Amino acid sequence: MVKLDKDEFNKHIFTRINNLISDYELIREGELIAVALSGGKDSVLTLHALKNYKQFLDFDLVAISVDEGIEGYRQHGIDSAIQNAKELNVELVQKSFKDEEGFSLDEICSNFKSACIPCGVFRRNILNKTAYELGASKIATGHNLDDEIQSFLMSFARGDTIKFSKFGPELDVIHPKLVPRIKPLWNTPEKEVGMWAVINNIDIHLEECPYSHLSLRAKIKEFLNVSEDQYPGVKSNVMESFKQILTFENDINTRLNECEICGEPTSSDICKACELKELLRT
Repeated sequence: MVKLDKDEFNKHIFTRINNLISDYELIREGELIAVALSGGKDSVLTLHALKNYKQFLDFDLVAISVDEGIEGYRQHGIDSAIQNAKELNVELVQKSFKDEEGFSLDEICSNFKSACIPCGVFRRNILNKTAYELGASKIATGHNLDDEIQSFLMSFARGDTIKFSKFGPELDVIHPKLVPRIKPLWNTPEKEVGMWAVINNIDIHLEECPYSHLSLRAKIKEFLNVSEDQYPGVKSNVMESFKQILTFENDINTRLNECEICGEPTSSDICKACELKELLRT
């Protein structure tokens, strides 16, 4: 078995991330970038990578953590987020479902087929509002290559081609109050993210969310991993096909309004977060 050289591997993974940021101009001089920091391996690598990239470009960093309220699980991630932000001297802004929405995910999840539905809606809403209030130019998320392929296949299976415009390493500004996302790990395989955390002994939250097994994404992820084991290169082939589609679909325009209740950007009259809160009240 060939021993993995730590320095060579770190150079490999950070060079790929740096090249993606440079090639797509994900970050520009003077911008404030907010990292969505869950404490998991992907978001922690994103924070370390952007801190590393500051040696090449003058920009500012802040991290945002969101405690969804999952007993026996979430606090481990929050602790990791606090530790990594402190180690890298990056300000961490902590938010929670309980403080922002008045309930925890555990308290409302039984009202939905999958806890991932309200979790995604309220987490994105809180992240966007917080980043906007901080004056951030962009939100950097930890979406890796595997995540992107999974999302693509989920939308493809549903025939939801409108969602294709949300893929790619950078999302365009489509509303003044909607902070665009960037994905520095867009072309980094999940396996390599895990290897980076292990060989560098990084403090990360390793546990799987207790609700994740109920999601379609978990099933797609398992299918892709099994397929990759049987037919190496499947994920790369899907990604290449995905890139071809992106060249045609990324010009889809989504017109956004402001929610009649909270004022957040939405494609409807009422945003999804307010819609779910009304559902919970009734």
